[in-house]
Amino acid sequence: MEKGKGIRSLIPTGMLSEAESMIQEVPVERLQPNRYQPRAKAEETAMEELVESVRMHGILQPLMVRKRGNELELIAGERRLEAAKRAGLQRVPVVMREATDREMLELALVENLQREDINPIDAAEAYGRLIKEFHMTQEQVAERVGKSRPAVANAMRLLNLPSMMQECIRQGKLEEGHGKVLAGITDDRTRYRLFRSILRRNLSVRDTAIIAEKMIVAGPARRPGMPDPELDPNVKDIEDRLRSMLGAQVRIRPKGKGGKIEVSYANWMELDQIYWRLMGGDRPKDRPVEGV
Repeated sequence: MEKGKGIRSLIPTGMLSEAESMIQEVPVERLQPNRYQPRAKAEETAMEELVESVRMHGILQPLMVRKRGNELELIAGERRLEAAKRAGLQRVPVVMREATDREMLELALVENLQREDINPIDAAEAYGRLIKEFHMTQEQVAERVGKSRPAVANAMRLLNLPSMMQECIRQGKLEEGHGKVLAGITDDRTRYRLFRSILRRNLSVRDTAIIAEKMIVAGPARRPGMPDPELDPNVKDIEDRLRSMLGAQVRIRPKGKGGKIEVSYANWMELDQIYWRLMGGDRPKDRPVEGV
């Protein structure tokens, strides 16, 4: 695909003008969602604005669909279809075309990228699907979506980040640039320190890159007597919940792919209470405790 041409360049020459002359209206209930839709969820404020526009002006750009058995499957236009449903439209304009499963993903991805309403993580996952499911190279993906190969490669590096960081990017709490800086740090402890600093201090991407460079130069070395490296925030959250549930000190010590959980108690009473909470309830008040 020639860069900058977008979704129109994926349609063979002559087909577009023919398709545009064959626009038809179909009932909303006949349309099935695109199984290859790369965007996980539309931003609600933008969706409300689109719904209001549809109420006032209707669907200005036809949805692109393909036949699949007796149903019509959406190729591009998921946001417009959702807006039409919310606005109470019974029928929507569509253009029929043939498309393979790979083209379904390509077309939906290109449309979202051009409208800039797809978040970086969804885009990276879509690139990954094109490579994994359709055996494309990064070069081929870049050509099809109108990006450079380095841009695709850098975007896919975001998928190496822990799920918590990916979710922050998906929600807009971190910019794509923050994610790329974090993805360039190989030491987990250093990466989490920087991640917390970005959120706590509202660091810009530029400031994040400067701090990251200093952290990398300083290295992750740990002097004797220093406390253990801080846990993955996801593991720390589980540790906190266990502590609250058991009413006792809990430590999770990861090691390789496994690890161990340590639960501390001060006396037999606390041990008995921990036992009953693990069993799903509090210790009966009239039950004597061994060893007290």
